[in-house]
Amino acid sequence: MNNEKGIKIKMSENNNDYINRSKELINFIKESPTAFHVVNNFSKMLEKSGFQKINEKDKWKLKTGGRYYVTRNDSSVIAFTMPNKQNFYNFQIAAAHSDSPSFKIKENPGMIEDNNYVTLNVEKYGGMLMAPWLDRPLSVAGRVIVREDSGLKPVLVNVDRDLCVIPNLAIHMNRDVNNGIKYNPQKDMIPLFGEIASKDKFEKIIAMEAGTDADSIVSADLFLYNREVGKIWGADNEFMSAPRLDDVMCAFSCIKALTDNKENSKSVNVCAIFDNEEVGSTTKQGADSSFLYDVLSRISMCMGKDSEDFIRACASSFMLSADNAHAVHPNYKEKADPTNRPYMNKGIVIKYNANQKYTTDAISASIFKEICKKVGVEVQSYVNRSDIPGGSTLGNISNSHVSLNTVDIGLAQLAMHSPYETAGVKDTEYMIKAVKKFYETAIMADEEGIYRLIG
Repeated sequence: MNNEKGIKIKMSENNNDYINRSKELINFIKESPTAFHVVNNFSKMLEKSGFQKINEKDKWKLKTGGRYYVTRNDSSVIAFTMPNKQNFYNFQIAAAHSDSPSFKIKENPGMIEDNNYVTLNVEKYGGMLMAPWLDRPLSVAGRVIVREDSGLKPVLVNVDRDLCVIPNLAIHMNRDVNNGIKYNPQKDMIPLFGEIASKDKFEKIIAMEAGTDADSIVSADLFLYNREVGKIWGADNEFMSAPRLDDVMCAFSCIKALTDNKENSKSVNVCAIFDNEEVGSTTKQGADSSFLYDVLSRISMCMGKDSEDFIRACASSFMLSADNAHAVHPNYKEKADPTNRPYMNKGIVIKYNANQKYTTDAISASIFKEICKKVGVEVQSYVNRSDIPGGSTLGNISNSHVSLNTVDIGLAQLAMHSPYETAGVKDTEYMIKAVKKFYETAIMADEEGIYRLIG
């Protein structure tokens, strides 16, 4: 292929496969500006692959060989495939999260400034890099509750146009800005929406997107999102940048692996995508809720297992906790651990932490390494520098409700929690291959504690 200057770039067919998969992810992200849209689009993918939606409020009647999914709060989803045998051995679970750091629109958001501008009152959702939100085209998406004759109806909305910007202060008015600035989210991060004539238009625009009038909207969960679309770039097209790679990249990979996979004859294969990981997971739809336990226990009951059988199945189960990892930064190499230095396009990252912010141990790491080896996917290690505390993820949180052998994994990326993140163009396909093989593999331990990987 040629770039703009006519330089020929040699690209293998395999590289094109990676690029096509990355483009598929970029398109999914473009159509999924909030966790509600992520789960809605996953639901469409699942139904296209023969999964049947079930409701937590209904009595479940699961069949061997069946494919099912259930949502909670429209922002979390658990999908699973039943084996052909009723007496299944265990659960094999891949988990990720649907949310990303953003700014949530507050109630009564419209503010008039200097009798000329209309701005929107927002608050931080999650721990984000604030500076990259400035001077970008932004819009608003989320969920509104509409009053209808039949009751209160949730409706997804996405104002699919450039709607607002958070403008920087000119350097002439802050000559010291390049020496560092501390951002105040109530002052510095307020988006400009319009001029004074637009003071009553925000609610009308949202209502128009919902197909109703402003008086019929009872409440809303709305967020700012970055309108810039994802790009594939680099000297040999080796990188991709897009909004919300953390953690849609892993969530998309896990869902794709499940939908592409045939049932495991010994295991119930499960994909759990939780909301609210970026704010601690302590919600009814987060990893620190009963959602996973409720679904697994109901599967067990539907297959005729008693309470002890369920505990035995969990004790034999395995989970991949998939959330992106930090790549070594080319400009800040010293921020990485001296001996564990993951890079983009170099394989899936296994994450370790002595204080159990990550759940990986020798057993879970060795099992995952063997699975990756079977499909020729390389693995890398991530450990925080000992003098730099790191974050945590959903693996250890969900394990407080359902105790499972778990390995924390992710894909290496730069600029985590920026509204425009960077990752390797090969890594989505690596994750799909590894998770698909995980779903195909029966992980069994004998009485001597020796693990056998069958499949």
